[in-house]
Amino acid sequence: MKTCLVVDDSRVIRKVARRILENLQFEVLEANDGLEALNLCKDKMPAAVLLDWNMPVMDGITFLRQLRKEEGGKDPIVVFCTTENDLAHITEALTEGASEYIMKPFDGEILEAKFSEVGLI
Repeated sequence: MKTCLVVDDSRVIRKVARRILENLQFEVLEANDGLEALNLCKDKMPAAVLLDWNMPVMDGITFLRQLRKEEGGKDPIVVFCTTENDLAHITEALTEGASEYIMKPFDGEILEAKFSEVGLI
């Protein structure tokens, strides 16, 4: 079973994402911010990361840059899931190593389609 780390400071978003991902046969880990997520990745590198941009402690883009420097950190497929929808944010995310970009709010159909596009399902 593949593991997906959901990184979002919203408990509601994490809960919704967990339900969708578990239905897609993922084991789900959760982190409230980028620093917590980075520590989880050092312990066990997930196959995928569903990542918010705006969070306290460490934001999503900083997490992504740090993740890619870790041993095995280039392996996870990172899908940003955020309200930041301008071209500058999307370009920066993709340049830093994100595979895909989803806008909030999202649903199971959108998440499944994006995960399928990047080869996770």
